[in-house]
Amino acid sequence: MSPTPPARRLRLGLPRRVFAQVLLMQISIAAGVAVLATGLFLAPLSAQLDDQAMQRALAIAQTTAVQPQIAVDLQRTAPSRTGPVQAEAERIRKASGAEYVVVMDTRGIRWSHTAPDEIGKPVSTSAKQALAGKDVKEIDTGTLGRSARGKVPLRDADGRIIGAVSVGIKYGSVRARLIDAIPGLFAYAGGAMAAGALASYLISRRIQRQTRDLAFSDISALLAEREAMLHGIREGVVALDRGGRVRLLNDEAQRLLGVGAEAIGQPLDDALGPGRTTDVLAGRVTGTDLLTVRGQRVLVANRMPTEDGGAVATLRDRTEVEQLGRELDSTHGLIDALRAQDHEHANRMHTLLGLLELEMYDDAVEFVGEVVGDHRVTAEQVTEKIHDPLLAALLVGKATVATERGVALWISDRTLLPDRLVDPRGLVTVVGNLVDNALDAVAGTPHARVEVELCTEGRTAVLRVRDTGPGIPEERRELIFTDGWSTKQPPAHGKRGIGLSLVRRLSERQGGSAEVTDADGGGAQFTVVLPEALTDPSLAPKDTTGDTAATAAIGAIGATGNAESVHGESR
Repeated sequence: MSPTPPARRLRLGLPRRVFAQVLLMQISIAAGVAVLATGLFLAPLSAQLDDQAMQRALAIAQTTAVQPQIAVDLQRTAPSRTGPVQAEAERIRKASGAEYVVVMDTRGIRWSHTAPDEIGKPVSTSAKQALAGKDVKEIDTGTLGRSARGKVPLRDADGRIIGAVSVGIKYGSVRARLIDAIPGLFAYAGGAMAAGALASYLISRRIQRQTRDLAFSDISALLAEREAMLHGIREGVVALDRGGRVRLLNDEAQRLLGVGAEAIGQPLDDALGPGRTTDVLAGRVTGTDLLTVRGQRVLVANRMPTEDGGAVATLRDRTEVEQLGRELDSTHGLIDALRAQDHEHANRMHTLLGLLELEMYDDAVEFVGEVVGDHRVTAEQVTEKIHDPLLAALLVGKATVATERGVALWISDRTLLPDRLVDPRGLVTVVGNLVDNALDAVAGTPHARVEVELCTEGRTAVLRVRDTGPGIPEERRELIFTDGWSTKQPPAHGKRGIGLSLVRRLSERQGGSAEVTDADGGGAQFTVVLPEALTDPSLAPKDTTGDTAATAAIGAIGATGNAESVHGESR
């Protein structure tokens, strides 16, 4: 037989919901305030009623003492139950509603009293002050119990003190007046408490709607989870208030934007400075998945307004995705070029087959030599001028794409770039973007040509890319370097307007510049200056086999290129 489980203890405590807790606390506060106010009111009321009773007793005593007949009777008669002093005192007592009116001589012997048996006996309380000529008012206890008393000296016609008059007001009547005042006071206190309870209920209902009827523990847990989530996710979160000030920046947003926690509380324009990123986060540029460049990063921003007039923006780092997208575009172009070269190679093989079938062996040998020689000259021309294998391979690949698009890609005779680049990948990005833009600009135009010039001045690298396209109007020459600005249709993997912005950002990061001017003979010329782009010549290794290795590597990429794809500039 299983043991009987112990009875569950009944636990009493505050309710869990915010609404119930706030209502209970506010009603408790209102009740406490009402009780406190009532107590604070009753305390001075009791003192006030005591003072009024003592003042009344003193006034009756003074009125009694100024009657000359009492002084005369006190001097001429003896204390008696039926004497004139007792009769006059009782008359005054009944007329004034006092509890007692006692007339005494200088020895403290009573000449009048409510209880006749007390006449002729000494008073039960001291009358020294009154017999000394002072008016006295007090709360004291005598033979008739606790009372509010007033004592005054009794003087004869010459002003000599011959006795005293003591008048008492029954203290029970004072208490009765106080008790009579309490119901009205409680009515006011109850009304105030009811009004406070109603106000508390309305406030609690509002808090209930705003907190979605959650418990305080739930709200605390949500805040803790929110902090952990915001600072743990790999997505930047920026919150703005209705005035455009930064209200929240999680760790990832600080990293992506390159700002610290001190930006919180600042206006967005002051925290980030002018630029497209600021315009996107502030809502001056609208849309979804807006691209912007911040430092070296390509960011995707989305902004959502909030009910209080602020906004929350999310940021994602698309730098690697954009690089992959550009590489994908280049790969697609290379595939198209290889497809065309495969077709051309088939034509050449058919030509060679025809020469062999016609037994024109000498012509066949000459034809094969021309084709192979042209390919060798193409790679050698690039590696002679550009010793960095990444840039050389890039230009050979671009030459193949240019040939497929009907564009001649030229390498200037002034081009000479040693293999001492500090940031070869950055320069590959700059050259690749400028060449792609130039190819797009001249595509479909007659005698389309793109010329690349890479030279050095000390440790400074200077890049010029010229094209024979329509050129760029002067009023747009700064606009084209703005994030997101483009005249082209966006590719399948993303949006345009990033390449030229990256070119300027990369050049400025190295302390250089990027600008566009008119090219000689028409078209546009992009010039990029990169100071400190080369390492110190004394630290560079001797270049003995670099050209051979680079040529071999590039030959694997562009072994099927055309002789006219990359040329030295003829003057």
